[in-house]
Amino acid sequence: MTRDVKSISPEDSVRRAAQMMDELNVGSIPVCDGPKLVGMITDRDITVRSTAAGQSPESTRVGDVMSTDVRTCYATQSTDEVLEQMGDVQIRRVPVVDQGAHSLVGIVSLGDLATQKSNGIDKALLEISTPSEPDRSAAH
Repeated sequence: MTRDVKSISPEDSVRRAAQMMDELNVGSIPVCDGPKLVGMITDRDITVRSTAAGQSPESTRVGDVMSTDVRTCYATQSTDEVLEQMGDVQIRRVPVVDQGAHSLVGIVSLGDLATQKSNGIDKALLEISTPSEPDRSAAH
């Protein structure tokens, strides 16, 4: 798990989120209201929910485009449990929260788990990498 993870406020601009992603060389940032995790914003959220909709990156707030249905885990969970969760929902990173206040304590990535040489890494990677069905038909 990576500790001391940088987060962004839901009140910050989408432009600030994109700048942070560039500075940190990441594609997603946890969104916290104080210490409490309230969502995640990804480069895809910015592109699909904001830019494609013609929204201004300066005036659009992170809270308007972030993903709120965030899968989390606890530091006490087993590697296999976290890998199974990643595979089930096809994600490569999971915020780690404390069990009481749902405060962000870190983030765990597929790469972090791969270094643990878990038996479930191959299965999780296959499930995460399998293309999912589009959530809507493409307009032509």
